[in-house]
Amino acid sequence: MASATATTRGSGLDSFFKISERGSTVGRELRGGLATFFTMAYIIVLNPIILSLGKDKFGHALSFDQLSAMTALIAAIMTLIMGVGGNLPLAVAAGLGLDGVVAFQIAPTMSWPDAMGLVVIEGLGICFLVVTGLRQIIMDAIPLPLKQAISVGIGLFIAFIGLVDAGFLHTPEGASTPVGLGATGSGELIGWPVVVFVIGVLLTIILLTRRVPGAILVSIVVATIVAVIIEAIATVPAFPKPGNWGNQVPKWPDNVMSTPDLHLLGKFSLGGGFDHAGVITAIVFIFTLILSDFFDAMGTIVGVSNEAGLLDENGRVPNIGRVLFIDGAAAVAGGVGSVSSNTAFIESAAGVGEGARTGLASVFTGLLFVIALFFTPLYSMVPSAAATPALVAVGFLLMTQVKGIPWDDWAIAIPCFLTMVLMPFTYSITNGIGAGFISFVVLKSAQGKWREPHILLWVIAILFAAYFALHPIKQALGVE
Repeated sequence: MASATATTRGSGLDSFFKISERGSTVGRELRGGLATFFTMAYIIVLNPIILSLGKDKFGHALSFDQLSAMTALIAAIMTLIMGVGGNLPLAVAAGLGLDGVVAFQIAPTMSWPDAMGLVVIEGLGICFLVVTGLRQIIMDAIPLPLKQAISVGIGLFIAFIGLVDAGFLHTPEGASTPVGLGATGSGELIGWPVVVFVIGVLLTIILLTRRVPGAILVSIVVATIVAVIIEAIATVPAFPKPGNWGNQVPKWPDNVMSTPDLHLLGKFSLGGGFDHAGVITAIVFIFTLILSDFFDAMGTIVGVSNEAGLLDENGRVPNIGRVLFIDGAAAVAGGVGSVSSNTAFIESAAGVGEGARTGLASVFTGLLFVIALFFTPLYSMVPSAAATPALVAVGFLLMTQVKGIPWDDWAIAIPCFLTMVLMPFTYSITNGIGAGFISFVVLKSAQGKWREPHILLWVIAILFAAYFALHPIKQALGVE
């Protein structure tokens, strides 16, 4: 036993990943990598569902199968790079919330390649901030409660998307309310798919409450099995009638494995978004992606590293500059692969809970994503009703940050409130962030504390004000 341990300590693998130095073993890293993968594997289904629901300015939609394959491929590549280059137990994949921005806000104003081009620019912007050291200036400029409000708002937004896409909520025709219960908004829950959704939500929250590892993935698998049984024995109306499965019908595929379709790779345009949406709008979109991605990544990286006991005496993450640069590169890769911005996943904490302390765990997770790349037909049988409960669950997890907002200080609480509610109410993360920043500088000025907001916040607020007033400004200038 002693000689085996000595051999492990002296091995190149141990030296490179600092396995012994961090009090871990190869076995623990393997278990951690497995735990992380099975906790976050739902993204291979969920990200394609969200993106395939959106249509660009010209009415084009992306293929679920192609999105699923590219989601797994980019996650595999960037998780491997994070493991080897960052040496942290952090897995990387398409960011929930960010894909919602791309699908429902950016793509409808331009083509899909244009939208993915903006994602590439966003990633390059994050890399630039890291290289120049501006990331710390930005971190210090935005008050912590506003950062927390952004996360909460994104949580509410993706939970709302889940409820709507599952047919649990809908806009009623000819009714006085903007949204109602059921696939028609009539107040009735119609069809078997919504039954699957309810089962999925209940199962997910039960498993989360009991702290079951991989709760979200388990609920998706169980709900899909229920959906397959229902599809086999019941009559479900065809798409697009109310109470249907949507684009994904739960039937066992003819082939479980297939050669991955990677045709979406490289389908992006860097300049088209500025032509179709306008320069100011495109800049605001890029800034929104950077802001959402940057702070989500920082919170995840610091949180997971702290959980693993890897922070130094000053509370700093080892190799933070390199790790943030890789995260920015992941956003670039997500745009290049047409699967939206990729970022570090908070589910990496599951691997840490299993003992992972080094990047070797991420290498194992990345290899599992490589294997998953060849099972796209299996993911195509997961209906939206079985996957969208995960959005509700993730919405709850993000909502927990609301406790950190000082609600007795109205000068910051009101901007936080506007940030959170306007994201789901306007179906736009951009609108929420903009309203929060503008109201913050306005309220501080009203208190006579106009110097308190950082100059960067003033610049951002003015930019958002121009974005909101873009139409009247064009009219005043005679552009329209």
